[in-house]
Amino acid sequence: MATAGKSTPELEIDARYRVRSVERALDVLELLAPADADGCSLADLARGLGTSKSTALALVRTLTARGFVAEVGSGRGRRYVLGLALARLGDLVLSQIDLVGVALPSLRAMTDETGWTSRLGVLDDAYAVMIGRVDGPGVVRFRSNLAQHELPHCSAIGKTLLSHLPEERVREIVERTGLPGRTATTITDVEALLRDLEQVRARQYAVDDEEDSEGVFCVGAAVRDHRDTCVAAISLTGLKLTLPEGGIDGLGQVVRRYAAEISTSLGAPPG
Repeated sequence: MATAGKSTPELEIDARYRVRSVERALDVLELLAPADADGCSLADLARGLGTSKSTALALVRTLTARGFVAEVGSGRGRRYVLGLALARLGDLVLSQIDLVGVALPSLRAMTDETGWTSRLGVLDDAYAVMIGRVDGPGVVRFRSNLAQHELPHCSAIGKTLLSHLPEERVREIVERTGLPGRTATTITDVEALLRDLEQVRARQYAVDDEEDSEGVFCVGAAVRDHRDTCVAAISLTGLKLTLPEGGIDGLGQVVRRYAAEISTSLGAPPG
């Protein structure tokens, strides 16, 4: 049995404002979270909380009355599992999360750090769609109107999104969009694209090396949600001749770091 209250980081809060009974109630939920479908017995909870059975019983009965804990079985075989009230609140939290709003501070920070343009995109049917952008300083502005549908095979965001799809789905998308050559370096063969997507998965970032526009370089990484599912991608775009000192991999690590930051805000598990 894991020690209660250790599975999530705690905020630094003045001890005067911490209510012990509330903390213990939350500890009950933390103890039940990793349990299997059989849940935990009262003895398990008392041991994990470091309290008497009577105190543990008072806590679970209160939580059960509000729907945050549910009872399974009866008598000595009674066990406790997480209740459906948590699912309802979880859905409400997710509905309140604005992907663009969550991502924009990270995009701004990424542009401030690198001087390159940051973008946020999602997959819409067979195309990549840009839903957020922070322009880098200077007079250069890259073609990427918000809500504009872009071919996914020749952009870092598009290839990042494709890399998280099954091969059959990638082939279906290619059947619909084709693989038109935008520049001399655009990938125009589906087998070559699949090999490139393997490299994206291996290094955890995608590269557009003048594949959409000559002279323009782009690196992208995946944004994950609470289900550990890729729901979006972010990228850095700039002129190839202004590649920073760390080179391609250095830029890739920057994008990965900010993608992980956004993913954490969306509830993604670490890693």
